[in-house]
Amino acid sequence: MNPSQRIDQLIAGITDWRGKTFAGVRKCILSADPEIIEEWKWMGSPVWSRDGMIAVANAHKGKVKLTFAYGASLPDPDKLFNAGLEGNMRRAIDFLEGDKINERALKNLVRAAIDYNQAKKKKKAPARPQPKAAKTKKA
Repeated sequence: MNPSQRIDQLIAGITDWRGKTFAGVRKCILSADPEIIEEWKWMGSPVWSRDGMIAVANAHKGKVKLTFAYGASLPDPDKLFNAGLEGNMRRAIDFLEGDKINERALKNLVRAAIDYNQAKKKKKAPARPQPKAAKTKKA
């Protein structure tokens, strides 16, 4: 079973409001960028990546938690982050029963995470050596 099928199966197995919320979060993440990859990590957690990890989601008792790997470095003008605010790296959004997903703001946050990953990747890329100037013979 590939990761997307595993995530389908996970969501289908959550029969209360959390399943619907989880599905909505997933749909929003995937619609933010067509190159996002779904992965299955850490003994059963859906992970979304593009040029590095974007976020991981889990259904807990009473909430759906979406944790952004580098959330502390992302702009959050709509104040979506409401959990893990004390950390130096991660930030999370806890969706509780009755919460509405702010799709526009969540897509913007996902895109900011992609931008962050791409900028980080560029910094790590080794500098390409410049071609040496050809020596000219004196006549």
